[in-house]
Amino acid sequence: MFRNYDLGMKKILKHHLNMKWSCRVAGLFLILVISLASCRKDFEEINSDPNSFTTASDGSLFNEVISTLQPGWNEQFYVNNEILYKQTQMAALTKEEWGNLALGTEEIWGNYYGALPEIRELESRFSKYDTTAGVLNMKAMLKITKAMKTFKVTDLFGDIPFSMAGFGFQNLEFLRPRFDKQRDIYLALLDDLKWADENIDATAPLVEPYKSFIGFDRLFQGDMKMWRKLANSLRLRHAMRMAEKEPVIAGGIISDVIENNKPVLVGYSFTGPVLESVCLWPAAIGFKNESLVWSFSEHKNLRMGSNIWHLFSSNDSTSGTGIFDPRACIFFETNNKSEWAPYPQIPEATTPSEGGIPYASQRDVEGSFSIKGETCLYSPFNYFIIADINYMPIVLFTGAEIHFLKAEAYFRGIGVAMNKDFADNEYMNGINSSVGWWMKTAENSKLPGSGMTFPETIGIPKGLNASSVMNQYGSWNAKTEEEKLEFIYTQWMLDAFRQPWEAYALARRTGKTPHEGPVISHYRLPYPPSEVEYNSANCAQAISSQGGDGSGIKIWWIPN
Repeated sequence: MFRNYDLGMKKILKHHLNMKWSCRVAGLFLILVISLASCRKDFEEINSDPNSFTTASDGSLFNEVISTLQPGWNEQFYVNNEILYKQTQMAALTKEEWGNLALGTEEIWGNYYGALPEIRELESRFSKYDTTAGVLNMKAMLKITKAMKTFKVTDLFGDIPFSMAGFGFQNLEFLRPRFDKQRDIYLALLDDLKWADENIDATAPLVEPYKSFIGFDRLFQGDMKMWRKLANSLRLRHAMRMAEKEPVIAGGIISDVIENNKPVLVGYSFTGPVLESVCLWPAAIGFKNESLVWSFSEHKNLRMGSNIWHLFSSNDSTSGTGIFDPRACIFFETNNKSEWAPYPQIPEATTPSEGGIPYASQRDVEGSFSIKGETCLYSPFNYFIIADINYMPIVLFTGAEIHFLKAEAYFRGIGVAMNKDFADNEYMNGINSSVGWWMKTAENSKLPGSGMTFPETIGIPKGLNASSVMNQYGSWNAKTEEEKLEFIYTQWMLDAFRQPWEAYALARRTGKTPHEGPVISHYRLPYPPSEVEYNSANCAQAISSQGGDGSGIKIWWIPN
């Protein structure tokens, strides 16, 4: 149960550009109070008195910040479905008909800069508290959440306002903040995460204000050991991301996390599956993830592509006899004729057009699940993936990703001594944990209307498991050392199937994720029109310093 607000500082000012400056400033406080009283789709009421920063509790403000980790409706529609799945080739776009990317970039921007004033308010409050173990934990939780949100935005756009952003409530001089270099943002956030790792105390006494604050923790329910794991997991993820541009700094961070055995998310251990992850679980938290099913039922154009199909199946049999990876049956399903039919990643003029209604609500009725429309010729996303608004999680980080990160570090000798045996062990643990986590998630999936469950409705054929994946993608099957590394990236990408922004980062950084045709040349999203218009001078300077605002402009950490 979250409180989620419609308009942040920058969106409010955007909608009032036609007002005189004096009127805008005079009415600013009233506008903000009105915006803070409204509730966004998906999240239900939890805060007792969220009318303003002076009355909302620390916990309720933090709860609001956590709620903004949820991808927005337009973000999923116009960015994820229109751009990122296509660019990563984790799916195929059968038709390009929307062209409204700005709606998605505006939402990503507004989500972040709408939450940043609340983060700044909490930072200000925490600075005035006595330095107790509990307050240090609160600061750490906030730093980690801020880092997670900021990394996502800067990794999509490049340079963004950060160090001076979010202070408009405190000083009107900061309403048009300058842009920070992405490198500076990275180093600042990585320092914050190191601080969090060093200052979290899982044994902190449950006294105020800490006691009340952790009652609003919807990620880990006050489990500070998990917060520390997330801090170090983010350090590992983003140190590796900048390893080509800052090898010494990145190597030092990776070495610190791995060599000093810092706590991180665990997918698989020596004794078996652990399957840790960081997710927003709708039913457990108290909201319905309606934006996901909307983004597919309205968009309609995503299908399983030939690229990912060939990562799941050893042949093109439409009966699915070549499928060796159970995630194929979790991520996608058959067409209207119950056949496995990938859409060509690079279609020809003669490729039949696609239609049907595989994402429509009529399927969530007993006896109607198989109705996908006669013109649904290609395999759609699995209906449970997009229609289960209660039990299908919003994935933020998996334990499997940590294994793949470590596998790359050992394989390439980044921050640790090169050790191909260690790399192979981490790689196999990554496959075990990814397949196990997705199979467990599917097993618990249920449709909201009919109550049909995944195991009863679709199920996974016997014999498909992590072992069947490794029979095809075990490192011993690779013909060269280069192919072994590509295997790591392949399985890493598949694990990130419901985190297309992370798969996009992996594809851009490495240029070695599976693809048909030329390697990816789409590197960033354009700044939203509101920022270009409202913060024009600073935005223009950022665009100039980066070499442009187009998708072909590489952001800082992408190798040349």
